[in-house]
Amino acid sequence: MQAIIQTIIENFQICFIDGNRYRLMLNGLRMTILASLCAVVLGVVIGLIAAIMKLLGEKRSVHSFRGILAWVGHIISYIYIDVIRGTPSVVQLLIMYFIVFRGNFTFLCAVCTFGINSGAYVAEIIRAGILAVDHGQMEAGRSLGLSYARTMRYIIIPQAIKNILPALGNEFIVLIKETAILGYVSIMDLTKASDFIISRTYRMFMPLIGCAVIYYLLIKLLTLGLNTFERRLRQSDIR
Repeated sequence: MQAIIQTIIENFQICFIDGNRYRLMLNGLRMTILASLCAVVLGVVIGLIAAIMKLLGEKRSVHSFRGILAWVGHIISYIYIDVIRGTPSVVQLLIMYFIVFRGNFTFLCAVCTFGINSGAYVAEIIRAGILAVDHGQMEAGRSLGLSYARTMRYIIIPQAIKNILPALGNEFIVLIKETAILGYVSIMDLTKASDFIISRTYRMFMPLIGCAVIYYLLIKLLTLGLNTFERRLRQSDIR
């Protein structure tokens, strides 16, 4: 038993302490968190727009100019969601890096890729949450003289947030774990940092386990935060 503990300590020393390699993991963690946060914000914005475009196209007739615009928006939203959800995120990342950005602006490339990818899933989550709100809420808002946009902003979407928060939280967690492929475009994220340590020390166990533990702790903290936020939102519910 003592020999096993000694081996673990020795491997930890070689992999993380020698050469200050722990800084690589810290920098990789910072890059992972930063890219994930930016992609989450972009994904929510894109998802909200795509969800509303898809809903408007389902409700409007094509006998007016606004109806035609809504129908076109619905088609664009449908194609966007269908294509993004039907292709792997790693392929999307490589297309953005080599074709769209041509090997430049790697961080912006990563944020755009994961934001666009997440937006397709968020759009369906938001759409489902809006449809789950009772239709009478929209009629009540319109009867009070509010426009469709104001009714959605002040009445429908706040109620939909309570319904979609668990699914939205799961999407954020998946997004963080998907950023592990950032190394494909030469971004030193957490996984890439562990690969770099492996290439320098020729030891795989400790860097990979350390990477997995950091990801687990990060996801655990996010899950606890989301659960706390969800409980506060539901304090006014009568159950």
